[in-house]
Amino acid sequence: MTQPSLSLVDTDPAESAVDAIVIGLHSQPDEDGTLLPAAGAESIAAAFDGKLTSTLALLGATGAAGEVTKLATLGTIAAPLLVAVGLGAEPDGPAPDLETLRRGAGAAVRALAGSASVVLALPVPDDSDAPPALRAVLEGALLGGYRFAGYKTKPQKGRREPVAELRLHVPDAADEAAAAELRRAEVVAKSVRLTRDWVNTPPNALRPADLADQVAAAATEAGLGVEVLDFEQLKDGGYGGIVAVGQGSEAPPRLVKLTYTPDGVENPKRVALVGKGITFDTGGVSIKPAAGMWEMKSDMAGAAAVAATLIAIAQLKPGVAVSGYLAIAENMPSGSAYRPGDVITMYGGKRVEVFNTDAEGRMVLADAIARACEDGTDYLFETSTLTGGQVIALGKRISGLMGSDSATALVEAAGKAVGEPAWRMPLPDDVRKGMESEIADICQTNANMDRAGHMLQGGVFLREFVAEGVEWAHIDIAGPSYHTGEANGYWTKGGTGVPVRTFLKLIDDLS
Repeated sequence: MTQPSLSLVDTDPAESAVDAIVIGLHSQPDEDGTLLPAAGAESIAAAFDGKLTSTLALLGATGAAGEVTKLATLGTIAAPLLVAVGLGAEPDGPAPDLETLRRGAGAAVRALAGSASVVLALPVPDDSDAPPALRAVLEGALLGGYRFAGYKTKPQKGRREPVAELRLHVPDAADEAAAAELRRAEVVAKSVRLTRDWVNTPPNALRPADLADQVAAAATEAGLGVEVLDFEQLKDGGYGGIVAVGQGSEAPPRLVKLTYTPDGVENPKRVALVGKGITFDTGGVSIKPAAGMWEMKSDMAGAAAVAATLIAIAQLKPGVAVSGYLAIAENMPSGSAYRPGDVITMYGGKRVEVFNTDAEGRMVLADAIARACEDGTDYLFETSTLTGGQVIALGKRISGLMGSDSATALVEAAGKAVGEPAWRMPLPDDVRKGMESEIADICQTNANMDRAGHMLQGGVFLREFVAEGVEWAHIDIAGPSYHTGEANGYWTKGGTGVPVRTFLKLIDDLS
């Protein structure tokens, strides 16, 4: 689905001749007991002669975060439709809550499907807090209106097309910093949308070679360096984990490396991003239950996020050298599939005893991590839909985070800043002890098939393949990468694009 056009305006919102205008509404009552319009809605409130919030209250508006209330303006202002989106209680200081803004903008734009042009008159301060608030509104608006194109053969009755044109009201539309934020938001949202498109694509239309080819084509067009290893090259190169997982499918695996090198920067920091790309996960011989297995089309969300991040980086041009490694395979049961009890020689020579073929993600990631470290990097950030344990422990919104203190602190801060929270988890020695093998260097899972601390087992295993001296973090996005419920905020049903925005904030921070 085409991303809407985006522009900045500083004319009076009440005079904007568009299909609809969006304002914010706070739940905290003022001295008269009425709701408070948020900053940016002053001229609109004046046009309603002091009756705006009381009218909205009659329509049921409470100002609760994310609540959307529509009001026909009947000529009071130039736009025929007013949408008030709840922003919760009025903030104590001048800076608005960024995630509330993001979610509010997303909810409002999605509710306005069918409108061609929309102005957002949401709180954007005219001070040092303006860029973060502007970024939050822009990203929320662009992502909230996302819709996967799909495969329907007939148009849906009553289906309304997403908003085509978005204008954001700012204090000064000619401000260079505001223009830079707009350009960045367009790039970031496009990459998140690309991730969502890949994740939402059905698995028969996106097998390993398909994903590798699409990534390679998009990356080449963006100006990135591209290397693709096919099945024979993986076997010859000693990528035992990727080969083992992929050998059960008639669609052979791939390893894709993408490279960005900044111009004119001497000895830049080196960052490696690694993503799990299981285009469909049946569990292999250790087959999964049928219920909900269709969601395993999203098991390549980590690789999709890494690829889309690199494509955005090629346009944003940070002063950091970034490489992306996508370990892509399809985990299928067949006569050629790998088995519980197999011992696999991984890239770099470490040997792994397999206990569960449904723990395939760590097998492909270990090879990619070892390769990234061999190529040379200062920081390694890996993301994957790795364990059901992440969902049990942290739910569907918060990623599990493990690794070195420095790298995990960077991820935690970046995720908090962009609304993609991650929670640091330990890597206990007793978990590693439970993964000792009698015949190999390490067991792929707990040797007693004990699923206690399952998320931690994944992190402990991957740590074995990180080279000494590399700052690293593992981001388990099993829950946050795919939204199964109704759309809310800027999340729509299906792929979410987590953690693309975290990665891009990380790169910003490191550069």
